[in-house]
Amino acid sequence: MIQVSTRDDCSWGEGVLVDSSVQASSNNGRLLAWREIDLDAVRHNVRRIAETCPAAQLMVVVKADGYSHGAPEVARAALAAGATYLGVATIGEALALRRAGITAPLLAWLAGPGSPYGTAIAQGIELAAYSCAQLSEIVQAAQEQGHVPRIHLKAETGMWRGGAADEWALLVAQARAHEAQGLVRVVGVWSHLACADRVDHPANDQQRDWFLRAVQVAEEAGLRPRLRHLANSAATLTRPDLHFDMVRCGLATYGVNPLSGQEAPVQLRPVVTVKARVTHVKRAPAGAGVSYGHTYRTPASTTLALVPLGYADGVPVAPLEGAPVGYRGKSVPLAGRVCMDQLVLDVGDLQVQPGDVVTLLGPGRDGEHRAEDWAALSGRSSYEILTGLGRPRVPAIYVNDE
Repeated sequence: MIQVSTRDDCSWGEGVLVDSSVQASSNNGRLLAWREIDLDAVRHNVRRIAETCPAAQLMVVVKADGYSHGAPEVARAALAAGATYLGVATIGEALALRRAGITAPLLAWLAGPGSPYGTAIAQGIELAAYSCAQLSEIVQAAQEQGHVPRIHLKAETGMWRGGAADEWALLVAQARAHEAQGLVRVVGVWSHLACADRVDHPANDQQRDWFLRAVQVAEEAGLRPRLRHLANSAATLTRPDLHFDMVRCGLATYGVNPLSGQEAPVQLRPVVTVKARVTHVKRAPAGAGVSYGHTYRTPASTTLALVPLGYADGVPVAPLEGAPVGYRGKSVPLAGRVCMDQLVLDVGDLQVQPGDVVTLLGPGRDGEHRAEDWAALSGRSSYEILTGLGRPRVPAIYVNDE
C-alpha cells in the first residue's frame, strides 16, 4: 500500500495524493518523477543490523529528514523492527519528530549557544554536551523549565570534529557535580569514528583506546553512564569490540553498504527507488551530438528519450554519461550531460513512449544503478547521493507501510 508524503512540495504532481488502497505500480499519472520509499526494506535492514549486535541497543539515525527518506516514516518503521533509540543532528529535527507523535528515546547532538535547550528538555529530548560552557547553558535552561535533562557527554577520540579534548576531565567533573545536585543525569558517553568504513584502518583501534580512556576518566570522576556508544554502521557490521552498550546506524538502515572495498556481511535492501516518466521521444541519426557540449554522440541511428530529472533534483552531473537507467528490466545508457531539470537516454530501438516509467536509482531489479554505483561514478559519497534526493519536485511515495 502507498501514500504520497504531504510534507513535500508536489507542484509537478499538482499536489496529488494517492489513496492508500492504490498499489505503487499504478502511481497517479500526473506525477512526472517520484521516490518510492520501501518501509518494509527499512524494517528488514533494522532486523539484520540488530542481529549483528544482540547485546547492544540500536539507535537508528534519522537526521537530514531520514537521509531524505522521511524522518517520521523511517523512525516508525525502525522502531517497529526493534530499534530502541533515534538519533538526529539538530534540536529542530528532534522537535519535528515529537510533533509527529514519536515518543521514543531521542538524542540530538548538534547545538550551539542560544539553542532552544529548554524546549528540547521539556519534550524529553536527550542532549549532547561537548564543553563545560555548553553543559552550563543546558543546566540553566533545564532549571528554568524545572526538568532534569538527560545528557550524553561527547569525548574527542581522534576525528577532531565535535567533542571535548583537553577539557574532558573538567567536563566530566562538572557533570558529576551537577548530577550530585540533581541538576542533570548523565546517561551516555560517546564519540564518533573517522575511518570505520575501512575495517583495517589503524585509526579504528586508536579511537577505541582513546574512547575507553575517556570512559575511564568519566568513571573515575564518579559518573556511571549506562550508554557508551562509538560504533556507526560500518563498525556495527564489522567490529563487535566497538559495540559497547549502543550502536548508531544511519547508512545501513537505508540499505546502502557502509564499507569501502568490500561487501556488507549482512544482506541490506535499498530503501529508495527513484522513478520518472518519459516526456518526449524522437529518432536521431548516427553521430548526433546530445545535450550540452555534445560530449555524447549517437553511435548509430537510435531513439532518444527525455526524462524530467536533473541535477536540481539530486542527479549527479558527472561523470555519469553512459550510466545505466532501468527500463522494463533492461539497462539503457544515459546520453550526454545531465541538465538542471532533465536528462536524455539512448534507448536504441526499444519501443519507448511518452508516459513510460524509467528507474534512475534503486535496488537494481529494473537494470538501474544502486546508490553505491552512483557514488562511485560521480566521485561523491553514498551519503551525499541519498541526502541530495530529497528535492521538492520529486515527492516521496511510501510503500509497504503497515
